[in-house]
Amino acid sequence: MLGLHRPLVVVWVYLLFPGAGGRSSFYGYNNGFHYQDISNGNGNGEIYFNGIRLLVESPQSSVLGTRGNSITLPCKYRYEPELTAPRRTRVKWSWLPASTTAASTDAFTAETDVMVAMGNRHRSYGGFRGRVRLRRSTPGDMSLVINELQLNDTGRYRCEVIDGLEDESVTVELELKGVVFPYYSKKGRYHFNFFAAHQVCQDQEATLATAEQLFSAWEDGLDWCNAGWLADGTAQYPITVPRHGCGGEDLAPGLRSYGRRQRFLNLYDAFCFSASTKGECEHVTAALLTPSLTVLFHHIGCLLNLKDGKQLHSSSPGLC
Repeated sequence: MLGLHRPLVVVWVYLLFPGAGGRSSFYGYNNGFHYQDISNGNGNGEIYFNGIRLLVESPQSSVLGTRGNSITLPCKYRYEPELTAPRRTRVKWSWLPASTTAASTDAFTAETDVMVAMGNRHRSYGGFRGRVRLRRSTPGDMSLVINELQLNDTGRYRCEVIDGLEDESVTVELELKGVVFPYYSKKGRYHFNFFAAHQVCQDQEATLATAEQLFSAWEDGLDWCNAGWLADGTAQYPITVPRHGCGGEDLAPGLRSYGRRQRFLNLYDAFCFSASTKGECEHVTAALLTPSLTVLFHHIGCLLNLKDGKQLHSSSPGLC
């Protein structure tokens, strides 16, 4: 009679003390140990700690790709100590777009499923359907291969390996080669709310730049005194030469930020990001060709052919 009640007692204890029998989704991602539901040889199913540790790793925290090409996001799992027989695991890749990486306070709830695989069975989702696969070059290799990279594929990808009641994960950032450029209305500066800025960048076959992309452009020499919208809803501008009217002469060079702004009411310019395409120059329509823009795009000598027949130079390595 006691044997019949044992499974109920085990389940009751597990529900009351989730930390003692596995990982509840409310208690973070990593505790470093693996648990297994297995028969102990006498026919009684028990949950017990067997001392095996599941590790999920990536040799790269970020990768840089080219629009239209393929890219591999590295991910590999292993056990400590090493197992003598293979185990049945489930792998899940998810994605947090670059536009929400900085803005989201609860990253896990904003993640979108990319691919789920178990054994030889797999399923991809949404815009990734038919474009992704697992590399599987060696045992434990769960690296994600993305074909035909698109402009909106940038962001943070999570590789999660699930074994029984335990799971571990690692993240990899995907960035694209390209150029950041300021865009403002022909009527003058500060005419776009956040949504209008997003649209004008799309009209240029570009996206709103991220803070990281703007910072990289600043490191490459971008200096622009007018604030522009970024993908996370902040308004910022890059200054390499501090001066009056651009934050003051006493501030150090860097990004000047107004912080997160009201997306409907506040008006600024836009900082757009245009990704290169398979090593060829990207065609961009300029809002206005000013002396400042000419200096800006002259940084490394990569020509951009405009729809009006003019030419600008890229301010970012790797565009051509």
